[in-house]
Amino acid sequence: MQMNELYPAGERLTLGTVTFTPEDIIEFARKFDPQPFHTDAELARDTMFGALCASGWHTCAGWMKSMMAFQKREAKRLMAEGKTPPRMGPSPGFANLRWVKPVFAGDTITYTLTPREFRPMASRPGLLLNTGIAEGINQNGETVLSFETTVIEYI
Repeated sequence: MQMNELYPAGERLTLGTVTFTPEDIIEFARKFDPQPFHTDAELARDTMFGALCASGWHTCAGWMKSMMAFQKREAKRLMAEGKTPPRMGPSPGFANLRWVKPVFAGDTITYTLTPREFRPMASRPGLLLNTGIAEGINQNGETVLSFETTVIEYI
């Protein structure tokens, strides 16, 4: 089956949730984004955020983790129904990445994908280019992350 047969354009899909613990925020930041407001709760109090917050890249990694878990669950479900799951990947990139609000220790982010367009790649017969809007929404219903995502699908 193809993505557009399973998930129509405009239908928001819930991919999964991630709760950001202080330990996870600090561990990620020490490895990949060692700014004081990500690595030290005390130093973070004196920044514009006022508290320890996750790196934007950490929130993006949470989206990807949720997307991969969603694909795995969906493949299992489709195979149980006797259907062939879509063959996805890789991604040629993303656009308009926005970290709208900080993600603080203790926040739970629900990640979503809203498919927008499915079009054949003129330069590569047998492939589709699928675009969508990716978002992260905190426990208060506030968008914290958004970007336009693109992924290649084998048909």
